[in-house]
Amino acid sequence: MSVQHYYKLCHDHLGKEVEIRDVHGKVYIGKIEKVDQQNVYLRQSAAPSDYGQGPGVFFLPLAIGALIAIPLIGIAAFRPRAYY
Repeated sequence: MSVQHYYKLCHDHLGKEVEIRDVHGKVYIGKIEKVDQQNVYLRQSAAPSDYGQGPGVFFLPLAIGALIAIPLIGIAAFRPRAYY
C-alpha cells in the first residue's frame, strides 16, 4: 500500500485505538494522537509484541503510555481495535 493510503487511514482513525504492524513484523497497539505526511504518532496502550524477549528481566524497550512515531512508509498492516 502507498504512503498516501496509510496517511488517510491513520487520519480517519485519529483518536482511536489501532494495531499497526511494521515491515519488520513488530506490532504496535495504541491510540493515534497525531499523523503527518511522514509519521503516525501512537500512544501505546499495551506492551510491545516482543515484550519479555529482551536481554533481561527489567528491560522494557518502550514504556507503556509513551508516544512513539512510526514512519508511514514502514507500515505493513493497519487494523482498528474493537472497543469492549
